[in-house]
Amino acid sequence: MIEAFLARDEGKTLEFKENCRPLQSIVRTAVAFANTAGGHIVIGVRDKTKEVVGVADPLAEEERLANAFADGIRPLLVPDIQIHAWRKLHLIVVAVPHAVGPFYVRTEGPEGGVYVRLGSTNRPAGPELLAELQRLARNTFFDEQPCADASSEDIDFGAASGLFAAVSRPLTPAKQRSLGLVVAQGPRELPSIGAVLLFGKNRGDLFPSATIRCARFLGKDTAKFLDQTEIDDYLPKAVDSVIAFIERHTRQGIEIGRIRRREVPEYPVEAVREAVINAIVHADYSIGGAGTKIAIFDDRIEITNPGLLPFGLTLEAALAGVSRLRNRVIGRVFRELGLIEQWGSGLGRITSACRNSGLAAPRFEELGTNFRVTLFGERVKTLARPEWQSALLAHLAKEGRITTQEAAKLWKIAPRNARARLLRMVKSGLIVEVGRGPTDPYRIYVPKEKQNA
Repeated sequence: MIEAFLARDEGKTLEFKENCRPLQSIVRTAVAFANTAGGHIVIGVRDKTKEVVGVADPLAEEERLANAFADGIRPLLVPDIQIHAWRKLHLIVVAVPHAVGPFYVRTEGPEGGVYVRLGSTNRPAGPELLAELQRLARNTFFDEQPCADASSEDIDFGAASGLFAAVSRPLTPAKQRSLGLVVAQGPRELPSIGAVLLFGKNRGDLFPSATIRCARFLGKDTAKFLDQTEIDDYLPKAVDSVIAFIERHTRQGIEIGRIRRREVPEYPVEAVREAVINAIVHADYSIGGAGTKIAIFDDRIEITNPGLLPFGLTLEAALAGVSRLRNRVIGRVFRELGLIEQWGSGLGRITSACRNSGLAAPRFEELGTNFRVTLFGERVKTLARPEWQSALLAHLAKEGRITTQEAAKLWKIAPRNARARLLRMVKSGLIVEVGRGPTDPYRIYVPKEKQNA
């Protein structure tokens, strides 16, 4: 377990602490993990260098931590605290589960003491994030709430019915209720926020974040525009409008077959479509003025939507197919219209489409309170891997780890030369070095994928 942690860098679900001072900082981290997606705090490791220094009196520190969590966090949160021996040292690992809160630091209050995890830092939850945590506690969704500022006349049910008729699904009043397009508000019915976002005639006035901003830049940065537009179509129609803008500003190649030639887009259509739909369906429309942005450069496309991954979801889980909707009404409507085929498959389909087209792997990242998908236009050149690298990777696939001495025996070379080869593989990103520090004679090497274990 310890080696798997040391193979990773600090991030959304992992933090290193040299010791238990100050306790308040560890309490904040536990609160942030519990509110966001869970995580582990490893105590006895320097966070900058990942040098393992251990904990002098682990039993006493374990008791201090348990008391600090019990006294300092509301509502009650009980992280799992374990002591682990590692190379004659002792480390403390605190496993914090994601749970329904929101949790807060007791001395800072239920508003100022709520923290969330952004990257490798703890941040106070602003009004929008705090409201989302509170909705999660009530099992409600932003787009399911009635929109008090709209009436049925503000919704283009004619356009909505036309879209549903095109897929042979009549949009009856009962269907409108089951999808959450209209909701009861006392004795009357009101359109939901989701209905306004999807089919509102003047939704831009109520929700500016529903507007999608598209831009084509010259070169690889944002210094100069070539073209830009704002797409304010109904959200199901906006998908095709965005894709049309992207196709207009990306290249078409020619593939010559035995009988005829065919045009091949620079970016696979399936990847572009999935990325656009993912951004629209999962955007956080409660964040005022921060709409979805499509930025096209000479070498890539960046598709950025407001909102972190839904609370409780990590990027690794999302890539593995786990799905958590942020907008239940929008998700239901897109599913009914055939725009979403299978829950949770979007990021995986993007990756597969790029790989099958010979493109570099897409990048998925949380940036502040935004989520971004980057598609790269570069074609990947597959180089033959040296036999010695293949042999070591095969050993790691079976054993999970290797030392310098073991690598030297595997390759039948001197340990000094084996060390040089291992460093080359570390620099190329194939393997990860794990140890107490740069001079640790007992350092080991593990596969790169163990960083996300």
